[in-house]
Amino acid sequence: MFESFAQDISYGLRQLKKSPGFTFVAVASLALGIGANTAIFELVAAIRLQTLPVQKPEELVSVEFAKGSARSGWFSTRSARLTSAHWEHLQKHQQSFSGVLAWSATRFNLADGGEARWAEGLYVSGDFFRVLGVSPLIGRTITTADDTEACPNPGAVVSYAFWQRELGGDKSALGRNISLNGRPVPVIGITKPEFFGVEMGRRYDVAIPVCADRMMADDGKGRIPIRHAWWLSMMGRLKPGMTVEKARAQLQALSPGMMEATISPTYKAQTAKKYLANKLDAQEGGTGVSNLRRQYEQPLWLLMATTGLVLLIACANLANLLLARASVRERELAVRLALGASRNRLVRQLLAESLLLAIMGATLGAGLAQLLSRGLITFISTTDNPLFVNLTLDWRVLGFTALLAVSTCLLFGLLPALRATNMPPSAAIRSGGRSVTSGPERFSLRRILVVTQVAFSLVLLTGALLFVRSLRNLMTTDSGYKPEGIMTVDLDFSRGQYPKERRPALYRELSDKLAVLPGVQAAAQVMMTPMSGSGWNNDIGPDNTQAASSGKQSFFNRVGPGYFHTMGTQLLAGREFDERDNTSGPKVAVVNEVFAKKFFGKANVVGRTFHMEAPAGKQEDLIQIVGVVKNTKYYELREDFLPIGFFPMAQDEDPGPGLSMVLRVQGSPLELMNGVKGAIAGVNPTIGIEFKTFSTQLEESLLRDRLMATLSGAFALLAGLLATLGLYGVIAYMVARRRNEIGLRIALGADRGKVIRLVLTETGLLLVAGLVVGVLLAQWAARGAASMLYGLQPWDPVSTMVSIALLATVGLCAGFGPARRAAALEPMSALREE
Repeated sequence: MFESFAQDISYGLRQLKKSPGFTFVAVASLALGIGANTAIFELVAAIRLQTLPVQKPEELVSVEFAKGSARSGWFSTRSARLTSAHWEHLQKHQQSFSGVLAWSATRFNLADGGEARWAEGLYVSGDFFRVLGVSPLIGRTITTADDTEACPNPGAVVSYAFWQRELGGDKSALGRNISLNGRPVPVIGITKPEFFGVEMGRRYDVAIPVCADRMMADDGKGRIPIRHAWWLSMMGRLKPGMTVEKARAQLQALSPGMMEATISPTYKAQTAKKYLANKLDAQEGGTGVSNLRRQYEQPLWLLMATTGLVLLIACANLANLLLARASVRERELAVRLALGASRNRLVRQLLAESLLLAIMGATLGAGLAQLLSRGLITFISTTDNPLFVNLTLDWRVLGFTALLAVSTCLLFGLLPALRATNMPPSAAIRSGGRSVTSGPERFSLRRILVVTQVAFSLVLLTGALLFVRSLRNLMTTDSGYKPEGIMTVDLDFSRGQYPKERRPALYRELSDKLAVLPGVQAAAQVMMTPMSGSGWNNDIGPDNTQAASSGKQSFFNRVGPGYFHTMGTQLLAGREFDERDNTSGPKVAVVNEVFAKKFFGKANVVGRTFHMEAPAGKQEDLIQIVGVVKNTKYYELREDFLPIGFFPMAQDEDPGPGLSMVLRVQGSPLELMNGVKGAIAGVNPTIGIEFKTFSTQLEESLLRDRLMATLSGAFALLAGLLATLGLYGVIAYMVARRRNEIGLRIALGADRGKVIRLVLTETGLLLVAGLVVGVLLAQWAARGAASMLYGLQPWDPVSTMVSIALLATVGLCAGFGPARRAAALEPMSALREE
């Protein structure tokens, strides 16, 4: 058996060596198809299927509130699922877990002043490492003795990558202080290389105890005592015999008592009622938590389907090529059958060729996948959002690649092998591999394969155009700003130990110094840079209505004088803020168009007032509107315009330790960086600085859309090329098979133009059949991408018609070459070949 298999493989290798051009095209097509599929699957496996590098990850459960829960307060991190009060209550009262852990994601500035140098940070509970079963490579991990209310001398555990990058891999780094937001913290341990944390898509650099939040906070109190400060995430390890369902039931039974015990005193009656109705939930936590998973899981599955279609098109193309090769070898195969060779043996030999092609394609594809998958991670990673995905050729990826190799071998190799060995030997020997004037086989396997290729190509091209047009809509949508030439400068004053009463003067001094720099046309303060992910919303009451009873909600920001001019936002009525708008003056606001029309029913509301929600026990502020500005985007470009109110920075009664400045500059914003650094250092060299251009910020917000447009376009181009080659090959094969018939027609007086029309008609019939099937498939498939489109419906007639026109044009061009050759045949030469 093995000897027979070895002979088949050896025979297959000899046949492939005889046709290097065919072998190259076949292997390259398969490598591209298998490589693209493997790359996307590797990302899906890493984000969705890969478990955390901890002990028994299947026992971990993530604890958070159920979807749709009413949560109100201060959300300061992407880990904001619980408050400190929730965490403390659950530690004491939960019965489902043998151990629980909490953490909060953050960033630590390693620089002592000047431009910021960020490290990915974690606040972790004392049992974080113990419950996960993570032991240190060197030193020790954080324990419950480190995470106490007193929090004496908290130490830092650092990742292996941070140890190598920042500490030179020096074992004597234990005990050395590192600067975290200007505070010296000693290194007490280094974790092993494989441990990256509990968040898929991120790799932590530095972990310190949860209790150290007080030390790192500007006010020395931090978020722990604030009951409406949501900043922690939690996991538990199930007790023996406990299941996720049982844990969920126990947590939900625990919820009413916990909500009563942890309610914030700042909540008003309506907010408190909603809060008390919240229920805890439990979900499997072995694969960790992941914002990357939430953001990119749907695009990756769509890309998986896309690359699958590309591979099917490549298989159909190769099947056609193998059918053509088999037709040339019909007489050889017929002679072997006549001499006693079994059909099974011939099929095995032909399949051996296909298997060799599949193995070579899969091998090259696996290598290509490594480049592509890592390139995709680099594509979607940014300075503010550095991604870490543990891409490995594990058993899942290798098994998937092997499955693709076997599947493609059968898809493109089996039918041609069966068909090539199905013809009676006598007929094959008589025909010599060429048909006579029997006419075209309208529904032959080759034609079905080409129709399939055209249909799938139309699906991919339509999808690509949808994503490209959606991206264009996002890039050209009116954001309400003029982003070109705007630099954002984020400032951190925590090292300077500025008391709150001195900060407004510091803000003004910095603004004045930056505004007079050469090349700066305008400068303004802003609390939250637009579309940076930060937000602030509160209830409001128009005119004499109290905010607490109105049920109306708006979004807010604080800005300084000249902000709207600097950002290029049009002032429609009233005025911007100026020096009159300070703590001694009346409370004022500038609102946008949506705010004016939604809450007051008209556009010009200058002079009108509204009440602003206040904590329980405090009187609501009455605020007068002094200006109306054009609508602007708040969180992202995709959103509808939201109602937004702007307050003066100078009226902030609780100024924080940070500030953002927006500068409108002439020329390249990056050329001004040194001047900005010098001006800020002249005020105080300990002030931390982070630069970004507003245009870059907008572009980074569109990374997911750009990824889909780029990859779907590339795959559609590849699919269209393969389909065109397939169509060309079938038409050329049809012309070659009917040389005698065409020569006879010309000899009997047929017009050569009629011959061209005959061939193009055949081409057109294949195209029409493929396009009709493709339109139906595209209409069905586009529904799966509806939520990712902007300004388009899934069934977009423009995208569909353009796709049809492109494929039809390219297809007819592919058929024109064989048509011209057919028309140029010499009748006598063609007939002599009979």
